[in-house]
Amino acid sequence: MQYDVLIIGGGIAGLTLAVKLGQSNVKTLIVEKDQKSGLIYKGELLQPKSLDILDRIGLLQTVKANGVSLPSIEFHEFERLDNGSLKKLSENEFRYDLIQSPYNTSLMIPHERLKELLFEKASKYDSIDYIQPAKFTGFTDEEATKKKAVIETKEGRLEIEAKFYVGAEGRASPTRTAMDVQMKKTTYNHHFLTVSFPRPDSLDQSTIITTQNRFLGLFPLPNNEVRSVLLIKPGEFKEMRKEGLNSFYRAYCELIPELDGYVQQIDSWKKIQLMIPVRHNVSQYVKDNIILTGDAAHSVHPMAGEGMNLAIQDSDILGELLCWMFKTNQTEWQHLAWYEKVRKPRAEFVSRLSHQAALLYSFPYRPWQRLRIKGVQQTEHSSVLHYKQMLNTSGLGIWKFTILDRMKQAGLLPARRNDNKLSGIEHKVIFDKNEDYPWNKG
Repeated sequence: MQYDVLIIGGGIAGLTLAVKLGQSNVKTLIVEKDQKSGLIYKGELLQPKSLDILDRIGLLQTVKANGVSLPSIEFHEFERLDNGSLKKLSENEFRYDLIQSPYNTSLMIPHERLKELLFEKASKYDSIDYIQPAKFTGFTDEEATKKKAVIETKEGRLEIEAKFYVGAEGRASPTRTAMDVQMKKTTYNHHFLTVSFPRPDSLDQSTIITTQNRFLGLFPLPNNEVRSVLLIKPGEFKEMRKEGLNSFYRAYCELIPELDGYVQQIDSWKKIQLMIPVRHNVSQYVKDNIILTGDAAHSVHPMAGEGMNLAIQDSDILGELLCWMFKTNQTEWQHLAWYEKVRKPRAEFVSRLSHQAALLYSFPYRPWQRLRIKGVQQTEHSSVLHYKQMLNTSGLGIWKFTILDRMKQAGLLPARRNDNKLSGIEHKVIFDKNEDYPWNKG
């Protein structure tokens, strides 16, 4: 079996890449090991850059019809008093509409629904083939120019030859193992519980509720549901299960009383998933004609909701590059360096941002909470800091925080709105086509 591109993994990264390749008639095979979707939670929050990409492949309107637009993020900080009640300490809002782009919102869509939409789109192209279930087990023991991918299916063993092999199978990537690249890994001092359940009408925006030692993120989904993410200490899940579901309900209702009667519709621990956050980055994305994309190349702390977006953005750049290589008959392997040159620094930048956001909520100390509150307030009140925060989160561009910015966020310097007016630079820090696809400047 011979193909131009073999994509190992039929998730969001692999399917986004397949759509791009299908639109340029690149002969592509996708292999997916799982027979059906698992219960493991995966990203559902689409950032503005991902909406831009979905628009360019003709899916944005369908995605919008199946999702909920969320143009801002609300932050609520509380202090728990001795009598158990909560005293509000601060309330702030970060807004996407500050960004000079038609894609200045985020959007929640069920992960499996987005996969279905991408699969339906990819299946329309005659150049795209799909095998499921099919497990990649490695490459044949031949020199790089002749190696083939070994795939195990129900019918038996297949050897598939392709000009390019793309590992898009997630964190536990056998393609990455076969490439033998180095990987740097970071673990954290907390876990998360995540589950979706019906929501009250009043909960219609992305909402972060925090106290000195508790974090709850709530993100509206279609069909009047909400995706929730509750930060817990390692070992706390086991303790909660011993006590019973009431301990889980109480953790929610103490923070948001309006959830009483809604969260109780979770009637089994089996519906609640324990997430153990891990951050990793590999040393290289490309080796010979083997390429890593999405979580196979990098994973980020879920605090900023960036993992799925990095996968979509990887596949956009890689797809454009491969299509250009086949269109211009320039399929030499060295051109793949463009993909790593564009995506690796961007993904590592977002990884650091997500890591920093995680640290803000990692320590249950009163001074740490005060620092967090000050940082959020100062960022919202400064035009420049607010814009930088939302742009860097959006994926549409990069405008790095300076040491002076960090001092302002910490309250060591003033950060008043009128002192920090935008001066036109905001247009220069949004990625243009030459920055996204630098090999194709002509």
